[in-house]
Amino acid sequence: MAKYRILFLEEAAEHLADMGKALLDLEKDTASAESIDVIFRMAHSIKSMAASVGYDPVMEVSHALEDRMETIRSAGCVPPGDSLSMVFRGLKGLEQMVAIVSETGEAPPERPDLVSELSVPIEAIPVVSMSVESESNAPPESLPEPPDAAELDVE
Repeated sequence: MAKYRILFLEEAAEHLADMGKALLDLEKDTASAESIDVIFRMAHSIKSMAASVGYDPVMEVSHALEDRMETIRSAGCVPPGDSLSMVFRGLKGLEQMVAIVSETGEAPPERPDLVSELSVPIEAIPVVSMSVESESNAPPESLPEPPDAAELDVE
């Protein structure tokens, strides 16, 4: 089991670092599809790795973070409010849990508080109207009528 723990710790450290970088990028551009996808995939990978070595508390937090990122990914951006800070809290929680595994060699304690916070539904993103009004408010120009078939020179 020790060799799997070492592998878990190495890969989790890489994934957490990638998530941290992507979160900083997402802070600059909340619609960065690449950053959203990286965080989603890294949370998914940590979830799978944790499940395979029996670190269920890490798996539960990772799963809640993955679900949150799936919602954000479906929306195409991080909605305003505390959604981004919630993702940061999820990352920090995972980092703490992985540190406990590193220090003790055992699964960390459960974090139902963090799982619950990450599972709170994200409020709907307001839809912005994309209509553009003409400056003159004139009716749109009509298109010319198509030519009559008799007018066409068809052989």
